[in-house]
Amino acid sequence: MDSLYAIKKSIKNYASGGNVLIVATLLAFILANSPLADLYFSWWAQPASLQIGGFNLFSHGGESMTVMAFINDALMAIFFFAIGLEIKREVLVGELTSLKQALLPIVAAIGGMVVPVLLFMYVGRGSDFLRGSAIPMATDIAFSLGVLAMLGKRVPIALKIFLTTLAVVDDIGGILVIAIFYSSHIEVTYLLYAVGVFLALWIGGRAGVNSKMFYFILGGVVWFLFLNSGIHPTIAGVLVAFCVPAKPVLATSHFISTIRKEIVNFPQEQFADTDQSIMLSKEQLNCLKSIESASDKVISPLQDLEDTLHPVINYLIIPLFAFANAGIVLSGLELSSLFSEISLAIFLGLLLGKFLGIFLSSWIVIKLKIVSMPTHVTWKSLAAVSVLGGIGFTVSLFIANLSFGDMGPEGAVLLERAKLGIVAGSLASGIVGYFLLNLFLPKQVEEEVE
Repeated sequence: MDSLYAIKKSIKNYASGGNVLIVATLLAFILANSPLADLYFSWWAQPASLQIGGFNLFSHGGESMTVMAFINDALMAIFFFAIGLEIKREVLVGELTSLKQALLPIVAAIGGMVVPVLLFMYVGRGSDFLRGSAIPMATDIAFSLGVLAMLGKRVPIALKIFLTTLAVVDDIGGILVIAIFYSSHIEVTYLLYAVGVFLALWIGGRAGVNSKMFYFILGGVVWFLFLNSGIHPTIAGVLVAFCVPAKPVLATSHFISTIRKEIVNFPQEQFADTDQSIMLSKEQLNCLKSIESASDKVISPLQDLEDTLHPVINYLIIPLFAFANAGIVLSGLELSSLFSEISLAIFLGLLLGKFLGIFLSSWIVIKLKIVSMPTHVTWKSLAAVSVLGGIGFTVSLFIANLSFGDMGPEGAVLLERAKLGIVAGSLASGIVGYFLLNLFLPKQVEEEVE
């Protein structure tokens, strides 16, 4: 798989999905502050169930999951499965293949995670909301690439690759944080079952099993076992993704020879060109089925699943997550809520912390000549894209729910204020980042050699 092609395709997919995400977020705001607010909020509290006989697959601790929990714990596991596929692809054939090539965005991402957390902890020192310290560490790849897409070809491809790779490393950091800090009491029996199923997945992946259903069904079992084991179920998505084979069953050279052979052997029946109702002969059908089978086998399971899931993730799961979680009731909030400690800590962490972390860590490694500045990228454009790193919408909301969602009435207040800080910080980062990029990027675009 050509890594530049894969990067460009990801950028295009995420950027187009960002538009749907914006609409879903705005719709959540409107409904949460309209006469339909009660209906909007009560819907997410409805039970979600999938009955198999007398067994509810979407049950946890003897109770059915709510629709909100289903979105956050089940659908988001599919999102993290796709993230896991992307990480594996980047490590094997993408921007994370070479440490030298990937060092700048890796260092920038680490700085962009550490500084916002430290800033959050400083602002909230001595408070009871420090369990949400990881909220401002994330970068929303769909929103940030959507802003870059608004500037078109003025944005050099190296800058797009830098931001994309940085966001992927950010996702790795977010996954580790969720696995380490947001898992509850471990139920060993469920965990042992999960390890057994995961081992079967790993063996299947090593054997080159090409069936999507194999990974979806066993992945679903691992998800259920993780849900009941105390480990956050979204981690199951990432681990299952790492089992998916990156190599195709059929080599490209073998595929080409198979196609040539079948085309040569394809029976040339003497049918009239105008007669469209004639059925194919058995021999013709067998040739075409052989070509179809070879076509399926020449695409690696990893690439096939990524291609299948991208539209589902970008146009359904992430917008639905935003629609469910971004509804903030403004009528009960005073302006001072934006300046509450937690809102301010998140706002500053995203707008200021991400910028300082990404830009300063990049500046240090470039000035020390450990890495070089990417082609066609200037200090000003690097600073501007560092601001875009503060768009932390999706994963920030996800971590906020993990941090405060189970704390009762006090947690509900903290969650609302955290959401306000996330939305304000992400919006400010997007606006400031776009303004700076529009100011610093060249007005005349030279064609890049790719």
